[in-house]
Amino acid sequence: MSPLIVGLLFGAGVFCIYWSFWPQDAGSTTKDRGRVGFVTELRDHLNQAGYTTVTPTNVIVGSAVLFIAVFLAFIVATSVVPIALCFGTIAALTPISMIRMRARRQRSRLRDLWPDVVDNITSGVRAGLALPEALAQIAVRGPEELRPAFAGFAEDYRATGRFHDCLDRLKDSLSDPVADRLVESLRIAREVGGSDLGKLLRTLSAFLREDARTRAELETRQSWTVNAARLAVAAPWIVLAMLALRGGSLQAYALPAGWFILAAGTGVCVVAYRLMVWIGRLPEEERVLR
Repeated sequence: MSPLIVGLLFGAGVFCIYWSFWPQDAGSTTKDRGRVGFVTELRDHLNQAGYTTVTPTNVIVGSAVLFIAVFLAFIVATSVVPIALCFGTIAALTPISMIRMRARRQRSRLRDLWPDVVDNITSGVRAGLALPEALAQIAVRGPEELRPAFAGFAEDYRATGRFHDCLDRLKDSLSDPVADRLVESLRIAREVGGSDLGKLLRTLSAFLREDARTRAELETRQSWTVNAARLAVAAPWIVLAMLALRGGSLQAYALPAGWFILAAGTGVCVVAYRLMVWIGRLPEEERVLR
């Protein structure tokens, strides 16, 4: 038997022994993987951005088409493959970046509206409405940005009468961490009952207002760091695009040394941008209550 095969088998055996010391639950592993999967995250961002009719597959296919179109355009314009690859990749990542940016802005706007939603539910419950009716009236009296989702909940509940299933569909349509907390709080209140629902909703409203005020202040102070990161990353590629207007100036990048320079520059830009964003941006809330 070849020494290479023996070495691979030995390494695989050692890895299996090491892996056996870290047992994992297959069900929870699969569930966690689904939570943090790229497609699931992209679907949440599409819902948050308001593109409810667009699927992750549409975005991925559109990104692939953009990559091919920009790659071919730069090949025709410059005849330099690495330059075309770089700008094709930038074009392919643009739709996903724009969706994430729009979703982040929408979450920031909704963060100021959720306390009003909780207050409306509280006033409805205190007026004697049942919990499903208090939720349904948000479609009429609540913030305009959230009325369509709650109108869908009202229609769904009138059609089925299944409160918990309607709450699950409401969570999916909103795809918002704050909405997850609100929905699960209402679900527990519905199951347990009692007279503490008003106190729970008032506490949640106060917490959401304080959280929104704190995050708004921090984001205002740290927004310059994120903007500086974007400008610093975009500047060299803008210069490179301007150089592409002069045909002969990019031929050096067709050589192996040019490939290496572009690869190193791309790596430095990605690492520097992620580092600056990590330093300057507040951590985003995750949907832990799907």
